[in-house]
Amino acid sequence: MARGATLVEKVIARAAGLNTVTPGQIVVAKVDFAYAHDSSGARRWKPILDTLGAKIWDPSKVALVNDHYAPAYDAETAGFLQLTRQFAAAEGIENLFDMVGISHLVLPEAGLIRPGAFIAGGDSHTPMGGAFGAYAAGYGATDMAAIVATGETWLAVPATIRIEWTGTFAPYVVAKDVMLHLTRVVGMDNAFRAVEFAGDAVKAMPMTARMVLCNMAAELGAETGVVAPDETTFAYLAATGRPVEDKAAALALASDPDAVFEAVHRFRAEDLEPQIAAPHSPGNTGPVSHYAGVKVDQAYIGACMGAKADDLRMAAAVLRGRKVAPGTRLLVAPASQSTFKTASDEGVLADLITAGAIIMPSGCGACAGYGGGVLADGEVCISSTNRNFLGRMGSSHASVYLGSPYAVAAAAVTGHIVDPRALMGGR
Repeated sequence: MARGATLVEKVIARAAGLNTVTPGQIVVAKVDFAYAHDSSGARRWKPILDTLGAKIWDPSKVALVNDHYAPAYDAETAGFLQLTRQFAAAEGIENLFDMVGISHLVLPEAGLIRPGAFIAGGDSHTPMGGAFGAYAAGYGATDMAAIVATGETWLAVPATIRIEWTGTFAPYVVAKDVMLHLTRVVGMDNAFRAVEFAGDAVKAMPMTARMVLCNMAAELGAETGVVAPDETTFAYLAATGRPVEDKAAALALASDPDAVFEAVHRFRAEDLEPQIAAPHSPGNTGPVSHYAGVKVDQAYIGACMGAKADDLRMAAAVLRGRKVAPGTRLLVAPASQSTFKTASDEGVLADLITAGAIIMPSGCGACAGYGGGVLADGEVCISSTNRNFLGRMGSSHASVYLGSPYAVAAAAVTGHIVDPRALMGGR
């Protein structure tokens, strides 16, 4: 008797032209959409394609984003941005997003990440697209060059781990706290597996929070993370001007009741406290109380999953009526120009600036160790980003802690790590 299929198996089966697939099976899948940024895209693809005499298989299904070196900070990085523009023009790639934000956010904002799509991205945080019920996985530059030349790739079908959250999260506990907790309890060694996030607490999350879950599936070591599409998904995509036309087909992507998961982990939302990851791993995590009092030189709100409009609203809620502590600097790099505009229109940007925040350009910036905001020897930073590996944000003699935007803002105004609930009256 045939077993039911998981969401990931359904998407891969369709892309491979098969009725069903099973974990471990090797398949060749047609790619629905591919993208890369200025560091991993044209500068890596062009030499390979030129050597092969190959062209982009379908320019309408490819996007390039100038985000890692945006804005350029020397002649070399300016050349990387220029090459991306020139390559896009030569190849007829109209989906060029030039210094308007980070790829993993600007593509959903443009409605380009669709339920059921098989998506290949030239960055490890491509799984953020799985929040829309897509299979979105990161590939290296050589694999990506082959993908954009042929429109297909091979893969071993991953087994799926299901993570269920039920109940209601306490005030000031958010998706970032969920993922920091999971890196510790589920671990960071989940290669060749996909992670499906489910449960009524996940269903209640807005798309921006679901993006955090799927983005940090990369920190779990998984191939991708996914959330089943629902009315929240449809409303988000409708707001981009590209609504889902066949909602029934999108809803049918949900894992079948008799689908087989490699493991199922269940958690109660009410039990989770604000989390902090200490140097030098996202998995080095515990409740914020374990790290209370650690002095910080810099607080950083940035990155694809850590500086969306909702994240800036969280920070502003803490900062409103307060000031950044003397001896501490708060840097804020909105994840996209759209986020910038929303924050400006709502007065959130003014709240941040009034509190003493330094506003940075939209881009990957210090999260990837590029441009402004990197750390000097001996400095301590708390960041809303997804990784705190040794040397990632500058000096290999610096220390980076990870927390939610609430926790980062709270540290900025006190000068040390503190439970944000202590400032907000939510304990």
